[in-house]
Amino acid sequence: MSKSVPLRHDYAYFVPITTRWHDNDFYGHVNNVTYYSYIDTVANHFLIHQGELDIRNSDIIGVVVGSSCDYFSSVAYPDELQGGLRVAKIGNSSVTYQVGIFKDGSEQAAAAGSFTHVFVTRENQRPTAIPSAIRKALETLLVANA
Repeated sequence: MSKSVPLRHDYAYFVPITTRWHDNDFYGHVNNVTYYSYIDTVANHFLIHQGELDIRNSDIIGVVVGSSCDYFSSVAYPDELQGGLRVAKIGNSSVTYQVGIFKDGSEQAAAAGSFTHVFVTRENQRPTAIPSAIRKALETLLVANA
């Protein structure tokens, strides 16, 4: 079963991603594990800049409990990329993000990933409610039937 390639207009928040020389693997393209770094960067950029998350001092942090990524076309250094973000689901303490990785100027994603954060207290790592500022920001990216 083939998956449909996500399109740029499916996402509402974008972050530029600069590929680096060491992102390329022996085969001359960005290695699959590097996409997870891109995906994590896009979501955390949003949390910091739109959700007011203070990653160094907040009592609450997000930890990844699951992730996946599908690949549709290759990218390589020195490609300029953008990561598009949307939210598929928001729970009491968790959020599932969907991130599309796009080559500059491309309407189709080169890769599309999904991951779930559970918000926990920094001190004891126990699940806790998503802070209201973060929840409010996340709700702006929530898509129906994602």
